[in-house]
Amino acid sequence: MMKRLGMTVFLISALFMILTGCSGSSTAGKGNNDTLIIGIDDKFAPMGFRDKSNELVGFDIDYAKAAAKEMGMKAKFQPIDWKTKESELSSGRIDLIWNGYTITDDRKKKVLFTKPYLENAQVVVTLADSKIGKLADLEGKVVGLQGLSSASDALAANPVNTKVKTVTEFADNVMALNDLKSGRLDAVVIDEVVIDYYMTKEEGTFKVLDESLAPEQYGIGVKKGNEELLEKLQKALDQLNENGKAAEVSNKWFGEDKILK
Repeated sequence: MMKRLGMTVFLISALFMILTGCSGSSTAGKGNNDTLIIGIDDKFAPMGFRDKSNELVGFDIDYAKAAAKEMGMKAKFQPIDWKTKESELSSGRIDLIWNGYTITDDRKKKVLFTKPYLENAQVVVTLADSKIGKLADLEGKVVGLQGLSSASDALAANPVNTKVKTVTEFADNVMALNDLKSGRLDAVVIDEVVIDYYMTKEEGTFKVLDESLAPEQYGIGVKKGNEELLEKLQKALDQLNENGKAAEVSNKWFGEDKILK
């Protein structure tokens, strides 16, 4: 009898250890550990991208590292398919969406947002020698953009959307710009901060139309229901504004302080 009782206690204890071990194995989505899993598009320069050494760099990368440090945590960056970013967040595989993530009414239904931290706009870029000079000139043209991005929303909301010949979606902006340079596209709808970066790298290649499609703001996405993490993150961002570290990151990547206060 004693042997059976002892074996029963042993099995219960072992099961308890297995269950508690499993419950503590996932770090994403809880916001109560020392690591933040941050979902990014690693081809979104200058916000988050890979340098010549294949290291992740960019404004949002540095900004996230600074915020995590302020929170007493570490930032771990997880490249994701941008089309599935909200699913990655809701499933708990990542804690944050942080990489030039535009705040929209539709996305507010799916995620919690920090206060906006950067102004942006969706613009139209063509080759420098293109005859396209205004939005109306896109009639009958082939336009490219990143799939399931705010660029798609901006184009869909503009009347010119019904007049373009074809809208081609790409996995990332780099692929879209490459097709523009090769002549397979007439124009690309893209984030202003992104094309500004590429225009400094490839002078004389592109031009941006004076008319923008839509002004917008970037924010950081947190899983619905995780107000605790949102509050902790926003407090850290506010502190980075106050101590000047946010301005340092902005000056490094943009040459000026663009952080919204």
